[in-house]
Amino acid sequence: TKFSWVTDITITEENVFELMRAGRARWKVENETFNTLKNQGYNLEHNYGLGKKNLSAVFTILMMLAFLIDQVQQLSCWLFQEALQQAESKRYLWESIRAFFHNYRVDSMETILRAIAHGYERRELKEVCRT
Repeated sequence: TKFSWVTDITITEENVFELMRAGRARWKVENETFNTLKNQGYNLEHNYGLGKKNLSAVFTILMMLAFLIDQVQQLSCWLFQEALQQAESKRYLWESIRAFFHNYRVDSMETILRAIAHGYERRELKEVCRT
């Protein structure tokens, strides 16, 4: 594989290896991050702007903030890790979380993650509907 980068740093025999490693690391971070944001449920490609001033930028920043929080949880929260393992993909985890918010009143994110990680009683719709 042949890689190339654009830089304003003077390349010498002393720094070429370090610059090469930095360029590859940056490419890896950018490629993996944008792939996740586009293909694993964050919907980065969606046009949030709809013609409103700064709306697209605000939604993109909120999406990046959510991604950061998810990364921290994925590294440090055992319950998030169990829910993700049970869901088998980030996309399915996000859809499951959205479904809980849509269908139930929940007291905390912990309740949702516990339900996804450890299961919950699913009742027939007619049992919960008022007639």
